[in-house]
Amino acid sequence: MPPRKIIIDTDPGQDDAVAILLALACPDELEVLGLTCVAGNVPLDLTSKNARIVCELAGRTDVKVFAGCDRPLGRELVTAEHVHGKTGLDGPNLPDPTMPLAEGHAVDFIIEQLREYAPGTITLCPLGPLTNIATALQKAPDIARRVAKIVLMGGGYFEGGNITPTAEFNIYVDPQAADIVFKSGIPIVVMPLDVTHKALVTKPRNDAFRALNTPVGIAVAQMTDFFERFDKEKYGSAGAPLHDPCVTAYLLKPELFTGRHINVEIEVQSELTMGMTVADWWGVTDREPNATFIGDLDADGFFDLLTERLGRL
Repeated sequence: MPPRKIIIDTDPGQDDAVAILLALACPDELEVLGLTCVAGNVPLDLTSKNARIVCELAGRTDVKVFAGCDRPLGRELVTAEHVHGKTGLDGPNLPDPTMPLAEGHAVDFIIEQLREYAPGTITLCPLGPLTNIATALQKAPDIARRVAKIVLMGGGYFEGGNITPTAEFNIYVDPQAADIVFKSGIPIVVMPLDVTHKALVTKPRNDAFRALNTPVGIAVAQMTDFFERFDKEKYGSAGAPLHDPCVTAYLLKPELFTGRHINVEIEVQSELTMGMTVADWWGVTDREPNATFIGDLDADGFFDLLTERLGRL
């Protein structure tokens, strides 16, 4: 069976970096057509730099990295240096990239790839705000029917929010873009905080990354060492949740995850709850289901997969 074609839309971010590394470690299963960068965890110049740093760490300078939208559709950019550090990849001491950005805009690349390949052959994997994806859908509405699936990290329901009381960061940064994507009719799988907060990097799991004794394993351990300080202080948890790698792991082993096909709407009116993912988990409305909302995972299986695959790099 040929590898699944994917485009990773990203705003690295330590957890984005791990998600990208996991994808690049599995070329027999995932063909990464390119990385499209968006402003989110840090501004666009840093996210597009960090994506190339990660590609070079993986030894995959063949992967094209495109810069995309530098601000949300209708709001001021909110970033998360308080979580990810001033570079977005604080923790390991990684060299600046030597590989150049690919020519052209990320949105145009997404459109071109979806038009070039047969309908239903490309999965979009957004790990950050949905600005690039929504802009592509606005610019080229015909691509919606060509997307196989969108598997994204974003939102939360039972866990509430992590940037406001009701909103998860990726959705909050560009709720208008998220609204466009969730109304697109494209099959969507959502990795919300409800599941990512169960993917905790405990000390034994981080020790397993470090014990790989490779540049990738050591860098991942250093990233999560840095990343976890925020979550331990905020949540009192045993470690940092690896949000974005849940997207890649789902593509590789969906049986690790469970959820429900439900209706998910994005709040775009109220400043009090702006960016909330209103998930009809209990089916109390007559609104049509539009997303598979993941609620649980096999955490040990997730980390076994992650450690084994990262060990291939």
